[in-house]
Amino acid sequence: MNRRIIRMNQSDATAKIFGSFDSNASMIESYFSVSLRNRAGEGGDSIVIEGENEEQVNAAAQCVAYLHELSSKTDTITDQAVKYAMDMVASGEGEALGKLGDACICLTSRGKPIKAKTLGQKQYVDAIRKNTIVLGVGPAGTGKTFLAVAMAVRALKEKQVNRIILTRPAIEAGEKLGFLPGDLQSKIDPYLRPLYDALYEMLGVESYQKLVEKNVIEIAPLAYMRGRTLDDSFIILDEAQNATPEQMKMFLTRLGFNSKAVVTGDLTQTDLPRGQKSGLATAVKILSGIDDIAIHTFDDRDVVRHRLVQKIILAYEKHDRELARRAAERQAAEKQKFRAERKEK
Repeated sequence: MNRRIIRMNQSDATAKIFGSFDSNASMIESYFSVSLRNRAGEGGDSIVIEGENEEQVNAAAQCVAYLHELSSKTDTITDQAVKYAMDMVASGEGEALGKLGDACICLTSRGKPIKAKTLGQKQYVDAIRKNTIVLGVGPAGTGKTFLAVAMAVRALKEKQVNRIILTRPAIEAGEKLGFLPGDLQSKIDPYLRPLYDALYEMLGVESYQKLVEKNVIEIAPLAYMRGRTLDDSFIILDEAQNATPEQMKMFLTRLGFNSKAVVTGDLTQTDLPRGQKSGLATAVKILSGIDDIAIHTFDDRDVVRHRLVQKIILAYEKHDRELARRAAERQAAEKQKFRAERKEK
């Protein structure tokens, strides 16, 4: 029997790691085929990890050690955090967990710190910090927009920029703008709601409204950007997969002096008409390798919404791969049939 002991440096760390009704501990035990138990002593609590396989015991210990570090920075360790830690350790990337650190991007209006929760998120935040233009591409729930807004709010508070500009393409996904009630602003508000929500979280409704009145924060459809030069601004283009190549070029060339731009989108959720190329996909190809422009790609491990979101994304990816496989088989069969018919003639 192999054993590792992780000593706790705070009284509530063990409870956080084990989780409600020991749910977190059960996940670790099942994943690594080990057993976890709490051992109290004069020097404080310890978590004892035991198992038949030494490699699995060491992996579980690495996971618990990371969660122990995380316990000092959060009130609750979620099952999502446990799953991410286990996956990272199992894939041989456990040491990278230590790079997450505890750097706070900014505080919400309620004083809650906003931090990168995955290595992919940290790399994204670092890319925004270091580059003038960043393209963040990945599935829903990876924090692309939320973290970009957090970085924008931080830049504004630190007086690195004078204003924040957030924009989205007003693509009609299933509903026509003309059928929505109200004036033009009322019609486009539903498209911009995720940006409002993020800013409310960071600033509070009252502070946000004051900054909007002072024109320090501007939220508008992408079409409103044409013909402008945006100096001293932090500019975010959200849902960029719904921008055409022409719109994307127009947006990127709005960049003025002392400005930073972040473009976010999910290439699997394009609402453009069939046959229309996505400006985001085109930009990723064209801008790759240019100095001071970073392209960051998230994967399903970076999803920080409900754990089912990650499963949904993986299920759709599997479905898309199956459709592509079937299409390739049909195409190959048709070519073979065509060649056989020509040979007979």
